[in-house]
Amino acid sequence: MDAVLINPNLIFQRSDPFTTGIVYMPISLAYVAASLRHAGFQISVIDAFAEKPKQSLTFEKYTRMGLYVEEVFERIPKNTIFVFIYAINLSNHDSICDITKYIKTRKPEIIITVLENTQAVTAYQLEKIAHELYDIGVDFTISGEGDYRAVQFLKSIKNGRNENELAKIDGLGCRNFSSPPIGKIKNLDDLPFPAWDLFPLKNYWKMHFAHGPQTRKRYMPLLTSRGCPYSCAFCVVPATNNRKWRPRSPINIVTEIEYYIKQYQVKEFHIEDLDPTIDDKRIREFCQIIIQKKLSIAWKIVAGTKVETIKNEETVDLMAKAGCTYVSISPETGSPELLKTMLKPFDLDHAINMIKKMNQVNIKTQACFVLGFPGEKDSDRILTKKMIKNLTKSGIDEIALFIVTPVPGSRIYNKLSGYNTLSELNFSPTWRDDYKKLNKFRLHLYFCFILWKIIYHPKKILIQALNFFFRRFQTKMEMVPYRAIVLRLLWGR
Repeated sequence: MDAVLINPNLIFQRSDPFTTGIVYMPISLAYVAASLRHAGFQISVIDAFAEKPKQSLTFEKYTRMGLYVEEVFERIPKNTIFVFIYAINLSNHDSICDITKYIKTRKPEIIITVLENTQAVTAYQLEKIAHELYDIGVDFTISGEGDYRAVQFLKSIKNGRNENELAKIDGLGCRNFSSPPIGKIKNLDDLPFPAWDLFPLKNYWKMHFAHGPQTRKRYMPLLTSRGCPYSCAFCVVPATNNRKWRPRSPINIVTEIEYYIKQYQVKEFHIEDLDPTIDDKRIREFCQIIIQKKLSIAWKIVAGTKVETIKNEETVDLMAKAGCTYVSISPETGSPELLKTMLKPFDLDHAINMIKKMNQVNIKTQACFVLGFPGEKDSDRILTKKMIKNLTKSGIDEIALFIVTPVPGSRIYNKLSGYNTLSELNFSPTWRDDYKKLNKFRLHLYFCFILWKIIYHPKKILIQALNFFFRRFQTKMEMVPYRAIVLRLLWGR
């Protein structure tokens, strides 16, 4: 066995199973696995969460889902020299640390490399916390896209390259050197499709909750592009992607979809891109190919997109005809001044027009907001409340409210303090001095949203209740209470 790839455990905060405990399928790790296999390496995958997703271990105020660390170690083949651990999300950082320490105390000769996740707002920049990883026994870190860097790294090590030569691999770091991730994959169509055959897909499906609303029994995630051109101050993505956006071709995406339909009988797809609709011509062509091929599928933009890049009603019509059923957008705040501080442009009038149109063609919509950004005042939060009411009138199907946390790599990383471990940096940061005040206002906004929805769109409330009961989730607000119940039952065992 040339290498073992490990996806860490899922960690959630027991005081808030609604905002924490989100299940993400490790798509970037599946891409790395595919690239290594394509290069001729013998690899295996250990998904520390999904191999036993109903097993839990409680520690302090958190619960860890999945394999015990001893079970992870037992699954590593005896002749293994290289282990890659995927830094999928900031909240799962403690699992990475525990797995690393356990392996090093029993087989110190194993070379452990941590892979950065560049395609998620919930991830973190390894460069900022690399010293902590090296202190617990991590040998190397790979920043930037891991696809070709992991291949280059393994080839170099196996060919006996010395440290000076390894230092030439951009994105590779260790205690003695750190090379910044300069290069990016120019043509994403050249990459092999993710190696999902190495992952326990059925266990993900059986949970019946995901990052996006899971409507059918099976679903698959897609990355149709990489990166984001925006510079939001609370987000890590500007640091991990250098504000670059790179697309895959529409035909390449549809070919992947057709493969999953044939291989796994999947007809629901969750687009996990940071900004999939940046290129209007591309998204239109994508829709047109689906329509021409008469693919009966549902696809959802679950990680959000910049609503201004959905150019007009014609594009929305085409998206709906091609099977789009869900779109998430991120206004972030109702305060124009705070938007400037966040470096976040937002066109409310355009958003309202698009939401109204999506309502007409039965595309469910979500609006995400952040509370507690440094410098936010009570008056700013009142403006956020006003915007939510406005969006609710226009037909927004759900909202999501997150309390700002200082993600390593974001512009506000050093603006907030009080946490003890990186796993505490989630969207319910109880360590913040103002957490109780912010959380109280968050609950107040959720209550107001439900009340306004009853007033302006009572039929939607009834439909959401039925969807929850039958586990036919069309929005995250229908799915999240179910997830919270399941997690509560599992940790209560």
